[in-house]
Amino acid sequence: MDPATLIGLVLAFGALLAMITLEGSSVTAILLPAPMVLVFGATLAVGLAGGTMKDFTSAFQALPGAFLGKTTPPQAVIDQVVGLAETARGSGLLALDQEADNVTDPFLRGALQNIADGTDGDELRMLLEDEIATKARTNRNAAKFFTGLGGYAPTIGIVGTVVALTHVLENLSTPATLGPMIATAFVATLWGLLSANFIWLPLGSRLRRLADLEVDRMTLVMEGALAVQAGSQPRLLGERLRAMVPAELLPKIGAKGKDGAEDAAGGATKAKGKGKGKAKDLPKAA
Repeated sequence: MDPATLIGLVLAFGALLAMITLEGSSVTAILLPAPMVLVFGATLAVGLAGGTMKDFTSAFQALPGAFLGKTTPPQAVIDQVVGLAETARGSGLLALDQEADNVTDPFLRGALQNIADGTDGDELRMLLEDEIATKARTNRNAAKFFTGLGGYAPTIGIVGTVVALTHVLENLSTPATLGPMIATAFVATLWGLLSANFIWLPLGSRLRRLADLEVDRMTLVMEGALAVQAGSQPRLLGERLRAMVPAELLPKIGAKGKDGAEDAAGGATKAKGKGKGKAKDLPKAA
């Protein structure tokens, strides 16, 4: 679990609470039911109106992932694929069918089963790319929904303020109540801006980032699976996959993975001396 979203939201609302306290005010001054009902209720309503029921339900089904979503380290994916390449070179591609039974990732499991079944490399690439595109589109729809709510909320807050100010104008005959009434009117704008920038937009950004990371992981798996099918040498395959990953997401230089796999720098040096002439085994990148 990556706690970045939870920590960020807690700190953001903590900063708001600190400001209210330092100003000598009270939290109850902004916890007014009427503007909150309008801002949150109308924002969700127009978000629903701007899409389909499926978009609405799918977005909230994906919401727990924004807080509990796990990301697989790229090195773990590389180690797994390299292990499969060693199995394929030692026992043949048919052995991957048995390996697929022990794989929890449905995307990789499907790729291994297709390889064992003798699916053509080009056809397998098309199949996997289509699956990646569909997964990316589904995940990004949820992010788009919450980002859309972040766009609606401030305007709805202004609507609430305008409605409240019309009520203020109806009571100009009682000057003593104008101050509190005007302050109350602007609470709607506050909640519009607050909900957009403290809730909806961060959730949309988080879901989009998770969607991008998932696409990166699936692309890594796809390239690795296709290389395994082509009979690539495991060490060179590991180097190629590491070259596809930003350096900051890989173990530090000199570190080793759980299975003793060397990092990109160390492996590249040895591959230069021992693996010349074997790079042609790798399939071309998409």
